[in-house]
Amino acid sequence: MTTRWNDIEPIYWQLKSRTIAMILDGTLAEGDALPSVRAVASNFQLNPITVSKSYQALVDDGLVEKRRGLGMFVKDGARAQLVASERDHFLRTEWPAMLSRIEQLGLDVNELLKPKHRRGSQHE
Repeated sequence: MTTRWNDIEPIYWQLKSRTIAMILDGTLAEGDALPSVRAVASNFQLNPITVSKSYQALVDDGLVEKRRGLGMFVKDGARAQLVASERDHFLRTEWPAMLSRIEQLGLDVNELLKPKHRRGSQHE
């Protein structure tokens, strides 16, 4: 398995973000075990310390719990916690920037919300 990592963020942070995305989209459900550190390190050709650091960051955020001798598991309530924090971040940071750009370009928000725009940039 090959993956491209960007040069902007540390790899452990990118791995954490990917794990968060998997929790948000349901690929990893509450109570599910995360892949072992060794498996992830092998699959992505990473140092196991990098994977461990990523997993520890998830533990520190209260999304994952360590079960001695069993591994790491997604905590109950992790998805709801993530949805709430991601919504808050979107509304505080991303949406104002998008709204500003929409206004700069003279776009009509109601027009953007029409179904043809939700499917991508299809031209009629």
